Amino acid sequence: MRNAEVPWELFGYYNGLLMSLAWCFLCICMLISTLARSADVAQGGAFVVWLLLLLFLDLILLGAMIRQSLPPEAAVGIALANPLQVFRTASMMLFDPQLVLLGPTAYVILDSFGQAGYIAFALAYPAALGSLCAGLGYLLFRRSDLP
Repeated sequence: MRNAEVPWELFGYYNGLLMSLAWCFLCICMLISTLARSADVAQGGAFVVWLLLLLFLDLILLGAMIRQSLPPEAAVGIALANPLQVFRTASMMLFDPQLVLLGPTAYVILDSFGQAGYIAFALAYPAALGSLCAGLGYLLFRRSDLP
């Protein structure tokens, strides 16, 4: 493995995606811990949020929603509101630019955003959602705990 090229651009994108998702979950946990009155309730709340995000990551559930006459754009919108799904789709897009792995859902994503637009969205959305949760958590904490 000598003289192997390192794809620094992809390395930077993947690190950016990981940092954005980590920031999002850190801030969601900050909001949950602000709302909870004990550590047990906070752990339970974090677990429920994680399960809900995993539930809407499931393509079978999204397929069932479409089968029950939910418009495909609405199902994709629900999926793109989930930071885990945004991360998953962006990491697939970096690996497979045509998103063959996702099937027909990829057409809606690529038509709406384009590849560069979606990568920018995937970097910004989890960080913005996390910052919103952190700000809300701070406001609630300041109002209830600080003099």
